[in-house]
Amino acid sequence: DRPDIDVVHLCTPPHWHALMSVAAAEAGKDIWCEKPMTRTIGEGQKVVDAVRKHERMFRLNTWFRFRDTFYGMGTPVAPIKKLVDAGILGWPLTAFIGPSTGFDWKLNLTQGRTDLTPQPVPKELDYDMWLGPAPNKPYHPHRVHGTFRCYWDYDGGGLGDMGQHYLDPVQYLLSKDNTSPVEIEADADPQHPDACGWWRRIEMKYADGCKIILDSGNHVQPFLTGPDGKLFPGLRSDIPNLLSKLSELPEPAPQVTDFQQAVKTRKKFALNEENGHASCTLVNLAKIAVRLGRKLRFDPEKQSFVGDQEANRLINQTMRGPWQL
Repeated sequence: DRPDIDVVHLCTPPHWHALMSVAAAEAGKDIWCEKPMTRTIGEGQKVVDAVRKHERMFRLNTWFRFRDTFYGMGTPVAPIKKLVDAGILGWPLTAFIGPSTGFDWKLNLTQGRTDLTPQPVPKELDYDMWLGPAPNKPYHPHRVHGTFRCYWDYDGGGLGDMGQHYLDPVQYLLSKDNTSPVEIEADADPQHPDACGWWRRIEMKYADGCKIILDSGNHVQPFLTGPDGKLFPGLRSDIPNLLSKLSELPEPAPQVTDFQQAVKTRKKFALNEENGHASCTLVNLAKIAVRLGRKLRFDPEKQSFVGDQEANRLINQTMRGPWQL
């Protein structure tokens, strides 16, 4: 009912993202959503469906696939994309995302607490509205503010905080915007049902053999490994004259990287509801593997786990009434 509003910016905790994205699309507004796109895989698909149905523009607010230095890699993504697309490293590729390649999972800052004693709700906080679709649990200040990330009901620890920043460019590099891994396995401590806990390694494998490995320790590995070569931070490589070869390769395909331009021209933004849902699915697959502590098989077409009811219950989680999608 507000014709003076063209774009809605969603900067709430992730457990609100899907509801607000769908409501904005239904109201005819374009959407600028903070990461992670959604807290669950099922919520992400509902956002994709709503944006398509109402022909809206959607931007996810992480940008490393098209701009800025890619964390500890010391380079933007574009030159890495050039060498991957040219097949210089061979195929399939393994991407290693951890401290040794410049990616800190912030696990020390995102551990949930299991000793929370209920506290009085501050008079300035509408805690029931803050919870929204999340389960009704007693108020404690550690559940809100920045530490909301420490609880599964609202986010997903370091995976939720940093996962889409780190994994979306890797998905782009591997040309996996239209699919998801088929096998996921995590090495993690047993997880509390409420509080996010520690994990050590998560491996996600695609149908063609490409892998993404998330590491929370200090294991030293190349950022990319293929049958024909390795790539380290700073574009260091075991391939002779790599920088010279890069200079001769074509640039990656152009993308719409200005959201105002996307809104005005109605051309999809570089990181939109579709590829954003795919990279958020990487985050949510990793979260589910950590929570369940065993190997999972996933069907990218059906957006469901194969023969695993317990895992599938984490794809579509019940919302607290009256909230629903």
